[in-house]
Amino acid sequence: MADVKFSIEALSLSKSRTEVKVRDFTFNVDEPEKLGGTNTGPNPVEYQLGSLAGCLNVTAYMIAKEMGFVIESMNIKIEGNLDPLSFLGKKPDVRAGFKEIRVYFDVKTSASSDVLTQWTEAIEKRCPVSDMLNNITPVKLFLTEK
Repeated sequence: MADVKFSIEALSLSKSRTEVKVRDFTFNVDEPEKLGGTNTGPNPVEYQLGSLAGCLNVTAYMIAKEMGFVIESMNIKIEGNLDPLSFLGKKPDVRAGFKEIRVYFDVKTSASSDVLTQWTEAIEKRCPVSDMLNNITPVKLFLTEK
């Protein structure tokens, strides 16, 4: 199967707010007021965690089906810590992104602990967003001047 291309378009609405269009959807990316934004939507790192949750959810159900068990219910909690002073240019020697992301699955199922261990290992390996966070994905910036 050939690679599948995904894309979005984004319009800068202010110093903190971005309008993102993808397929038939539009959403806002913004910062909370305490960080200089207008709080019209989650900030970029919150969307990153939400993106991970969505991908883990889809991957988890797909793999559970492949492994022959049913997920009766599932909640996913994700958290991470980052040092905002790096982003602000005050700590250039510190990583700007998350130092670590922690994912907690609360799953109701009849599958055994051994099966669930294999399941989580397969999820981590096969989730595209998890893969992008765990491995270096080149990001190339191009400038088009008006």
